[in-house]
Amino acid sequence: MTPEIEIVTGDCREIDASGPFGMILADPPYGDTSLDWDRRVKGWQAVAAETLQPTASLWVFGSLRYFMAEARAFEEAGLRYAQEIVWEKHNGSGFHADRFKRVHELAVQFYRTDAAWAGVWNEVQTTPDAVQRSVKRKKGRPAHMGHIDAAAYSSEDGGPRIMRSVIYARSCHGRAIHPTEKPVDLLEILIRTSCPPGGIVCDMFAGSGAAGEAARNAGRGYVGFEIDHTMANKARERLSAKLPLVSA
Repeated sequence: MTPEIEIVTGDCREIDASGPFGMILADPPYGDTSLDWDRRVKGWQAVAAETLQPTASLWVFGSLRYFMAEARAFEEAGLRYAQEIVWEKHNGSGFHADRFKRVHELAVQFYRTDAAWAGVWNEVQTTPDAVQRSVKRKKGRPAHMGHIDAAAYSSEDGGPRIMRSVIYARSCHGRAIHPTEKPVDLLEILIRTSCPPGGIVCDMFAGSGAAGEAARNAGRGYVGFEIDHTMANKARERLSAKLPLVSA
């Protein structure tokens, strides 16, 4: 059975009884620029904490500046820091005061303070590009006279390693529907890691609906909230071209 995928036009802070959710994704405005749409949203963290299942977690995209500025809001909402990954992009941005070109963003995982980290649902992701190698060395002592044979070495693969905390994924530059759209492949990694099979992913700032596509790829349900009517319609168009949608 195909999991339900839904885009709701509205403010994520007005989420009804749709939860509790098996995982929440949030890509809020970072407030790092003077652009009209880049204004920090207040109060969404408390709503996220209230609608998380006790064993669920919240992944938030942002800059280090954003997390430093919003640290108290997460704490007051009853959310505890767990870990973070670094998204490495193939291109980046820069401001006039920067000394380095920005080619990364953070995704930070939080869970409820009334829950134990050991009980938070997690499925370890592995990667084939970091294969654990168990090397067996066998070296025969060469003769002192006559023909000297080459030393014998053998190695064997020990299987894939746990995925690294720095994940490279090409940004959506040149093909993005939303100005801060995240790669589907990256979102799918987070969803497979933190949302149990059959669970529902809540996307509090849905934007283009990329997380909905990622949830569908992972076989999870999805409900995305987008306050901008035009963008919400674009997200529905995007997802309806790939999968059946629930009417909103």
